[in-house]
Parts: sequence; structure tokens; C-alpha cells
Amino acid sequence: MSANLLVELFTEELPPKALRTLGEAFAASIRNSLVAAQLAAPTKQGTVVFATPRRLAVLVPDVATQARDRAESKKLMPAKVAFDVDGKPAQALVKRLAKEGASADQVQRRTEGSTEYAYLEQTIRGVTLATGVQNALLEAIAKLPIPKVMSYQLADGTTTVHFVRPAHGLVALHGADIVPVSALGLAAGRITHGHRFLGVKDITLASADAYEAALAAHGSVIAQFDRRRDEIRRQLDEHAARLRYSLGPDADVLPLLDEVTALVEHPTVYVGKFESEFLVVPQECLILTMRQNQKYFPLFDAGAKLTNKFLIVSNMWLSDPENVIEGNQRVIRPRLADARFFFETDKKTRLEERVPQLASIIYHNKLGNQLERTQRVQLLAGKLARLIGADPAMAERAAWLAKADLVTNMVGEFPELQGVMGRYYAINDGEPEAVADAINQHYRPRFAGDRLPEGKIDMAVALADKLETLAGMFGIGQQPTGDKDPFALRRQALGVIRILVEASLPLALHEVVDAAFTAFPGCLLKDARSELQNFVWERLRGHQRDAGYSANEVEAVLCMKPPVLARIPSQLAAVRAFASLPEAESLAAANKRVANILKQAEAKGISFEKTAPDRFKEPAEHALFDALRNASQLATPLYEQGDYTGYLKAFAVLKTPVDAFFDAVMVMVEDADLRNNRLALLAELRTEMNRIADISQLAA
Repeated sequence: MSANLLVELFTEELPPKALRTLGEAFAASIRNSLVAAQLAAPTKQGTVVFATPRRLAVLVPDVATQARDRAESKKLMPAKVAFDVDGKPAQALVKRLAKEGASADQVQRRTEGSTEYAYLEQTIRGVTLATGVQNALLEAIAKLPIPKVMSYQLADGTTTVHFVRPAHGLVALHGADIVPVSALGLAAGRITHGHRFLGVKDITLASADAYEAALAAHGSVIAQFDRRRDEIRRQLDEHAARLRYSLGPDADVLPLLDEVTALVEHPTVYVGKFESEFLVVPQECLILTMRQNQKYFPLFDAGAKLTNKFLIVSNMWLSDPENVIEGNQRVIRPRLADARFFFETDKKTRLEERVPQLASIIYHNKLGNQLERTQRVQLLAGKLARLIGADPAMAERAAWLAKADLVTNMVGEFPELQGVMGRYYAINDGEPEAVADAINQHYRPRFAGDRLPEGKIDMAVALADKLETLAGMFGIGQQPTGDKDPFALRRQALGVIRILVEASLPLALHEVVDAAFTAFPGCLLKDARSELQNFVWERLRGHQRDAGYSANEVEAVLCMKPPVLARIPSQLAAVRAFASLPEAESLAAANKRVANILKQAEAKGISFEKTAPDRFKEPAEHALFDALRNASQLATPLYEQGDYTGYLKAFAVLKTPVDAFFDAVMVMVEDADLRNNRLALLAELRTEMNRIADISQLAA
């Protein structure tokens, strides 16, 4: 007989930022274990995941009371070892059967190829429901991705339990029947618990299927995470629309929505407000205070400007919510007052006066303090600005002030506002807007998908900041190893790549790496330029594969190590377009063959100069030479114009003469002049065809 199975762990408040993950992992582990025990069907359809601040639960459909028996055939040993000359079980077989708990009448002989083996034929009893659920529950608890494990004692005063939070209830129902399992010092029953204040404390479940409805009707609990989240979003949108405001970009709203969903079981949204006088504070500070500290949803007008109203997601529904609203408004006022005090106090000291204070902040014990780092970034920003055509004086000024907000009260309270507050203070100080913008944007891109710095001055300072970090850490031997990257150097390298490539900056990688290392005093770093460049190349490989290019396409371009990274997208697009041509496969294979021939010749010390057409003997040599020259004449202007796709396609006409050449011509002949001339022709062919990419990589 089969029925739906409910398993619930009732706990103290679970960590909100991990709740969704914990709920999904708990449910998946239970279901997967039951599937592995053949108690449940492999399909996920019908499985329901529940996760609230105080429970993890899952409903698995159609779980059997016992798994079916199954036949198992196990190869034991060769028959000549298993049986003596009389055909009776030998000592080796007797020992093995004793270990397996089987008898000789369960052994059969079976021939495989020319060898006969002894097989043990057994019927394995199916797992019972109780055993399967017990194993599944213990495995789910053991594998739960717990952010931080707690240790607590059970009521007996001696047993210590390790779990994410103290557990106080366990439900295991198969249909209407209790499954006799236990975990974390708890025996399974049929009693769950409602909302702390709005629901019935103890709810007796008639069956597994009654769980969600009973919690909703009697416990004032929306048990499914996604349904609770949708209900909160509905109420938020409804209130915002009624007030003719917005919640802001989804990218900012959704993380908080998930967190708030994990804090409430019966969500109700109320509107709060604060005094308009606080709006003189930069809105980023107020937004961060509301979202991060209070879990409120700030509201914005049609111009994306912060208003003095916000939305509160409460765990209480009240007919008269005045006290709840007023209580939340009282809580936020001191926070906003602190932000205003920090802002007004910070404005009294100019950023340039704060720069010397950076000497008190250690950057790295081998690389000095933040002031010394600022001096290096300033020097590097000026160099890079000159290379990309930006105002070097502005770039140097922005770099000099970029870290000064680290010693302000506001950034001390909200480190997330680094750069943001620097811009406000720079404007207050009367600094040029270009300098203020560069201060704000020099951390970009902070993460994958983040915006790039916008202007050339901004780019120069952002590149300088990242390259100084990379050069410094590589120069003292602090490269990432394995999964460890404590200084986020992979992210910094990807930031450099994105700025150079996506902003189409005409800078060579070796050029910016050299500039970064020369910004340091000569004796401070070891020369790790090659290691850093290779590190950037590896990040670039991953970046382009993530963009959708195949490993062969990426390698065809990057194995050439093109100095200007900004050209790489065009080169990759050209390679992909060439690879789609019907001639591509043959030409790629020919390129690989040419590369091997030239490599062998080089290994033998054979040298050759420019191709001499008057030395050709075979018509196929003349035909290839003429076709190559004609193709090159058409392709070269395209290369100079940056039309890399057109350049590569121009060589598609070489398929026929190349195939004919290899069919009719022996390259490595005894005649040295003839051989060397043919090698020179192949070298010319390879050079011309591989100015954009190593086409032979497409044949790998």
C-alpha cells in the first residue's frame, strides 16, 4: 500500500538567510533517500517543500509501506577456485558464503568468454517504510548545509545534540499513520505547532495530506516558502501602487524579500513613515539603514527619489496595527538620526585632509598602509589616463581622494557605502564632478554583471586600483591557490578584463601589467609579471567560455596571446564565423598538419627563408602559391580595417589548392633547396591564415 508521507522538524528560529536553502536541501535529501530505497518514484512531481522560520518539512507522494523484493546476482570467483575436483564447494567459496550469509544451493555457474564463474543468486528483501524513513531522516540531518552548527543538551541533561537550531518536535505521517522514527532526541508523532501568537499551539494532524491546510486554518501559518513570498510581494505591490510609489529595482528588492519571507509565518504589510527632514541625508545611507538594519522596504517616487514612507512586513495581523506601526517608526528614528549626525559631522572635514589618516590603516604587512597604497594607485592612474586619452591630473586627483572616505564616520558604520560617500563628500568639498564620479565608480565592477565605470577618468582609476592589488599580491607571492582567494584576486582580474574588453580600451595586457609593477618601489616586489599575465589569461579563458564560446574557439584565439584584449571579441566572432564555413574543417586539419611539419623541421634544425616561386617543380606548388597571394591581397586591407571575420573568410578559397598540394607534393624530400622552399611556402601559409587565430586549434 502507498500513501503520501509527511516529515516535519519543528525548531527554534532558523537562520533567515539560509532558510530557503535549508528547506530545499532537507526535502531533496528525504525524497532522494526514499527513491534510492525504492520506496518512492523517481519523479519529483507532487513533492511539496515547506520552510518557515520554525520548521523544515516535506510531503513526498506515493510512498510505499515496503519496497519490493529484488533479485541480485553477484559474481564471487572463478569456478575453478570455488569448487574442488569433485565439484563440491572449496574452502574459498565456503568462507565467502559465510561472509555473505548465504548457502551453497544459492550458487550457480556461469560462463563468460572462456572462463566459468561462480555467482551468488539472492533475493534481497525490500526496505520497510520505518527503516527507509529513519535512514532518510538521519541522512538529511547529517547532510543539511548548515551555516553554523549549534550544540545543545537534551532534557536528560547528558546527551549533546548538534544541529542548526534546537529541535522541539518531529512529525512523520504515512497517510494517517505515524511512522515510528526518531532523531535529535525526538520521537515522531502527529502534533505540529501554529504561529506563536495568532495560531493554535498544538495542532493534531489527521493525516499527512492535512498538514498545509491545518497550519493555515488553525495555526495562521503559510507553510510553503514560495507561497508566503508571493503573498508578501502581492501586499507590497498593492500598498506601493495605492501610494503611487515604487519599491525600486527588483535586483535590490528580491534579496530582502527572500530574507523577510524567512522571518515571518503570517505576513502582513503595514505602511510606516519618518520625518521628511531626514531626506537631507544621502538616500543611499537611509536605504541601507532601512533594508539592512530594519528589514523595511523603502518607497520611491516616479523619479526614483526616496520618499519618507516605507513598508513593514510584520508577523502579526491586527485589526488596529497602530502600535505596531508606531513601534517600528520609533525604532527607525534613532538610526536615521545617527546617519544624519555622521553625514553632517563628516562634511566638516575635507577629504584631502583625511588622506594622511590612511597611514593608520594597514593594507598588508608586506605592502604597507593605505596611504602608501593610495600613492601607488595615484601614480598608476596617471599613467593609465595618459595611455587611454583621459585627463591625467583629474585621474590622479580622484585616485588620491578615492580611499579617504574609509576614515569617515558613515563608512565606518556602513562599509558598503565606500566610494558612494566619497562622491558626496567630494561634491561638498567643491571637487570637480569628474573627480567625484571617479571616486564613486573606482570599485566597479564589484561583482559579475555589475556596471563598469563610465568615463575614461573613472576607468583609469578603477583599473589602477585593481592592477595595484594584483601586482602587489602577486609580487609578494599571495596568488590564489585552489579554492582559496582571500584577496579576491580572481574578481579583480575579471574586473580588469571587463574594463579593457567591454570598454574597447586599446591597451596591451603586458603594458598595463608593467605599469602596475613599476608603481611599486623596486625592492618591494619580486618580478611576477609573467605569472600575473598568465593568471589574467586563465580568467579570460573562463570569461569567454561563459560568454558561450567553445573551448576550441577560445583556445584558437588565446593561444596566440593577442596583446590588446579589446580585440578578442572580434577575433572570437571571426573564428566562429570561419568555423561555420564548409571549408573550415579541411583547412583546420591542414593547418594542424602544417604546424606539425614545421615543428619537425625546426626540431631537426632545418632553416628556410622566403618562398622562391622559380624553385617550384609541381603545378600544385604554383597553384597554392598563387592562391595564397591572391587571398592575402584581398584579406590584408580587411585586417587593417579590423574586419577579422572578412579576413578569415577570404582564405576559405584555399581549401582546394591546399588539398591538392598535400595530395601531390612531398615536402620533406632529400633535395634541401626544394624541401626548404616548400617549408617556406607552408610557413607563409600558416602565418597568413593565423594572424587572427590559430586555426589548427579548431581541429583539436
